[in-house]
Amino acid sequence: MGFEEEYQAFMNAHSQERKGERLRRLQEGHNQAEKLFLKQVWWPSFYHFRYLHPEFEIDDFKDGKRYLDFAYIRPAIRICFEVDGYGPHLKNISRWQFSDSLERQNQLVMDGWTVIRFSYDQVKEKPRRCQQVVQQVIGRWLGDELDQTTLSYAEKEVLRLAIRKGKAISPIEVEKYLKRTDKTVKKLLTQLVDKKMLIPESGIKRIRSYRLADQVKHLL
Repeated sequence: MGFEEEYQAFMNAHSQERKGERLRRLQEGHNQAEKLFLKQVWWPSFYHFRYLHPEFEIDDFKDGKRYLDFAYIRPAIRICFEVDGYGPHLKNISRWQFSDSLERQNQLVMDGWTVIRFSYDQVKEKPRRCQQVVQQVIGRWLGDELDQTTLSYAEKEVLRLAIRKGKAISPIEVEKYLKRTDKTVKKLLTQLVDKKMLIPESGIKRIRSYRLADQVKHLL
């Protein structure tokens, strides 16, 4: 399925699991900015919404409830993604509200969350850069799924490098990372292309860079 079909299925699934205030928050709090983030940043990065929770409820440090735009949750991993709009309400925010916002973020970090924030303009105008940030932050924690494949140790390490970097990698980078010869690295990269794990990004006769194939993104 494409984005729209998967998006509707994603939202429907979360709506069916909620009621009361949690459902109201999902219906009213998830709007244009959040959908744009999913469409332009998340979907092109992974082509699925697994482990992602929209308008995720957490206990507030003041014994109340707060909601994160998105929470990415897996064993030992908790990442908060926020999309901040810019408008008159930000100009009119009180000093108390500003301090409360900072305290909220600090509390999340102290509770073990990694907090990543984007502006609406970044998501709209620079989605590729946002994709790289998302892939990099998740790539720092992940890669374990690669251990379930039949790839060699060196092949897995090349893919982990590409996942952490979040963009195309060059043969020279791989040489330095693995401390292998150019001949060995060329063979590794060719093997990964043949296995449809990497795709040549630039160059024809002499390939200068490689990027992750879509099937690797599905592992994340």
